[in-house]
Amino acid sequence: MRGALLSLAFAAGCAPGAAPQTATQDPDSTRAAVAAEHAMSGAMDVEDLHMKLTPVRPAAPGDSARAAALVSRMRSSLAKYRDVRVAEADGFRQFLPGVKNQPVYHFTNRLWALEATMRFDPDHPTSLLYQRGPGDSLVLVGAMYTAPARLSDDDLNQRIPLSVARWHEHVNWCIPPRGGIAHWRDSTDGRPVFGPQSPIATAEACAAVNGRFLPRIFGWMVHVNAFASDDPRVIWATHHREGMEEMHH
Repeated sequence: MRGALLSLAFAAGCAPGAAPQTATQDPDSTRAAVAAEHAMSGAMDVEDLHMKLTPVRPAAPGDSARAAALVSRMRSSLAKYRDVRVAEADGFRQFLPGVKNQPVYHFTNRLWALEATMRFDPDHPTSLLYQRGPGDSLVLVGAMYTAPARLSDDDLNQRIPLSVARWHEHVNWCIPPRGGIAHWRDSTDGRPVFGPQSPIATAEACAAVNGRFLPRIFGWMVHVNAFASDDPRVIWATHHREGMEEMHH
């Protein structure tokens, strides 16, 4: 699979920070979340059938200052979570702890995930983002903020300026029928039948392969890699891999 993750449903344990809008709390939901995480870790086409991005807005007066203020505030209020034990003491729990070699490890706070459905608090991200460091340590690289799918672009712009950041949603997924977790491995002409790499992106095409169509599986998400770099291209990267390699050099 090409090298995608991840607030209410996050809180419910279906994803690392955003709420599935069609919640199915079963092994297939977990498999979908894993697939989403792997998809976010690789190059992502803006025209991706299964990814919706907010449009880039022209810069408005004050946008750069707002973005810089958010990063500065994060670095101040979240720095204590460089020690993952402090994060765990404050209620953060690792998402998919049994999945090894994740490009980014999400530690999610269920209460803050719920809070994000009602308001934006820079000091209360839905998830903290870590990468593996020396000696198998966890190194804080940033945070993920979430928002309900019902919010408009203008609403999201109030939280973080869309001239700087691009929020994303996972959309138009066809997943296997209930109880058919083995079908995640199905392929046709070298392409997966199900998940974020499938060419299937409509309810009709999904029904034709006996799948379940999910028009949206999470709400809005945005990653802010405030601790990974001073380079804005890294801080506001759309997916996990952009620029993050420099942390290991």
